[in-house]
Order: sequence, then C-alpha cells, then structure tokens
Amino acid sequence: MGQTIVEKIFTNKIGKRVFANDMVWSNVDLMMGTDGTVPMTISILEKNNINTISDSAKVVFVNDHFSPAKDIVNANTLSCIKKFANEYKVRLFDAGEGICHVLIPDKGLIKPGMLVVGADSHVCTYGALGALSIGIGSSDLAFAMSTGKLWFRVPETIKINVYGKKQTNISGKDIVLAILKKVGVAGASYSVIELVGEAMTGLNIADRFSMCNMAAEMGAKGVIIPYDEIVAQYLKDKVQVEQEDVFYADKDAKYSKCIDICIDDLQPQIACPYAPDNVHNVNDMEGLKIDQIVIGLCTNGRLEDFRRASRYLKKKKINENVRLLIIPGSREVLIQMIKEGIAEILVEAGGIICPSTCGPCVGGHMGVLGENEVGLYTSSRNFLGRCGDKTANVYLCSPDTAAYSALFGYIKEPHSQK
Repeated sequence: MGQTIVEKIFTNKIGKRVFANDMVWSNVDLMMGTDGTVPMTISILEKNNINTISDSAKVVFVNDHFSPAKDIVNANTLSCIKKFANEYKVRLFDAGEGICHVLIPDKGLIKPGMLVVGADSHVCTYGALGALSIGIGSSDLAFAMSTGKLWFRVPETIKINVYGKKQTNISGKDIVLAILKKVGVAGASYSVIELVGEAMTGLNIADRFSMCNMAAEMGAKGVIIPYDEIVAQYLKDKVQVEQEDVFYADKDAKYSKCIDICIDDLQPQIACPYAPDNVHNVNDMEGLKIDQIVIGLCTNGRLEDFRRASRYLKKKKINENVRLLIIPGSREVLIQMIKEGIAEILVEAGGIICPSTCGPCVGGHMGVLGENEVGLYTSSRNFLGRCGDKTANVYLCSPDTAAYSALFGYIKEPHSQK
C-alpha cells in the first residue's frame, strides 16, 4: 500500500514502514519554544531535577510574544529564559530579532523531511517547506528536550486540491480563509493537511507560509506542501537539501478525505468575530468602521506581504481615525523594507512600525484593543477577548484588504492591481 508524505517522514525517522493511526516513538529534528511557553518548560525540568539537554543544537528559543518586555514581571521572565539558554547552550533569538515562525525558516533551520515539534500552535507554518511540524505543550517540550524523542499517533492526511487562477487582489490569506470556511475550525482535527494543485504551484513562498500558518485554525496536527522549485529557490542560500530529505505521496496513498477548492472566482475574504471560519466576502462587510489595523505578525509579516500593502498606500495617507501598526516578521524583513523604500511608504502614509512581536495578536502589548474597538488584522485568530477587551471585535484579512481599508477608516474591498 502506498504512503502519504507524513507516513513517509515517520517511516524515515523510525526505520520501519508505518501508516496512519500507528503509535510510534520517534527522534525529533528540531524543538522550539517561545517566551509564552518556555518558562513552564523550564519549571518542569527544574521540578523534576532534570539538568541535561539531549542535544542543545536541536533546541531553539525565541523571545517574541511579550518582547520587548512590557513590565517588570515580563522582564524577569525574559531574563530567566536567557539565563537558561546560556547555561545549556540553547540557541536564543532575543528581542527584536523576529517572530518565531518567520525567523526560524529564514535562518535556514528548516528543510524538507524534518520532524519538528514546537511549543506554539502555529509551528505548522514550516510545512510550507515540506517539513512535518507539530505543535506541542510545555510539558512535551520538556520531555523532548531531555530525551530527544516523543511519542506520536501517525496522523491521517486530508488532501486539499487548490485549482484555478486567482485575481491580482487575491493572496494566500484569502485562499486559506476560503478553505477554512469549507473545512471549519475542527474539520481537520488530528489530521495533516496536504496542499496540492495547480494553484498552489503558482503561489510564492510568503503565500504558502501564510496558508500553512492557518492550518492550526482547522485543528490540523500539521500541514505539508510538497517540495518544488519555489521551495528550492527559497532554501538555496539557507540550507543544503539532499534527495533523501524530499518525500512525495504515492499515487495509491490513502487519504481520509479529499477536498477541491476552485479560486477562479474567489473574492477577497474576511473572517468575522469570533472564529476564523466565520468567513465572508469582504464586500459583505464594507463600511464597518475600524479603530486599529495591524499588518504583519507571523501570518503575514514577510517582505512580500508588505510589498502588497505598500502598493495601496504609496503617496497616500491613512484615515485620521484609524491606527495602522506595521509589524515585520523579523529584523531582516525590516531591513529589506527599508532598502526597497517600503518602510518609508508605510510610515509616510501614517503607519507605525513596531518591533517584531506577537503583542497585539495575543492582546499582550503593543496595540491592545479597548472597549468596543474594532480591529482589522492580518493575524490568524479572532477569538472573543484574545486581542484586548471582551467587547472588542477583530476581523481577519489579507494585507491588501488591510492596507486599502486603512485609507478609508472602514472595511473596503481592495481593487485588483495591474
């Protein structure tokens, strides 16, 4: 019987053929955590008198959720993480270096065929590079760090075939919101999504990262886009990819479900409160007043995302009643934005460039919403009370919709670009 990509990755790791629902112990290739999860991991290790790390070269910490520190308690937490990283020689990306799910792939730490675990639900983002990346909790991270292994139930795979030709005002974010509308927030629970189809091959790497990032909102254990020339070009100067790293599904592989998504007539999409699958066409929500817009974060904080946004804002000013926060996914992204003149366009339009942080997405700092405020975000979640006060409402959209709406101060469908 043929195998899916995820079945082949696990087979490669443990040295025997496995299939969906098999229980396995496996070595992992990379373990990551953030300042939102690592403190508990450290506490668990200390309480159990575990003072060794199996392979510190396979562990990465990123201080991005509440960084730069928002208060004294948070400052002490970041200091604790830094002390632990120094003591155990764990690689730490500190304040301002980047948001984990942009930074880690850009640093060449991910390649096809890897088995990655991370104490952050959006670690599935790395599936854009053909890796299997699975979200875990702080206790599992502690176990993995100390042993180098974890147990898994090999997930079933859902194949999603994306076909058709998109309009220029449609990005990967619009496509994944359309998928969410069809699949639902629990429609892929404990499954791996395999994104294939002619439309996928035409998407740039930023669109692919964005789509994989939001697989978590479908309940997916992970997501994989098969390795191709787009991935090869992205990884070219970052990491060496060998033939044995690359896996493709067999023609007779067994899928739990197959879904077709046509994007020929897809219009800009928007997720309304309080769930990422409460998706509508943007024009259905036109005219809704906005208080704050956020472009960036781990879902849409790549250079290509800001290039898209800048097309709408060049030589224009945002509405005086709206705040526009720009959050690059990493320092390198910001540097390139400066070099290309994108940062200047966004600042002159009225945008505020913030450090690379998850702050406003998690309602932690750097743009928390107040009572009855409305946010239009390029992030991944809009749950009740997540981004600030419980009376605040957050709508999720593409960089195009966010940037264009900033000009009006209310939700507005972006026009196609030539």
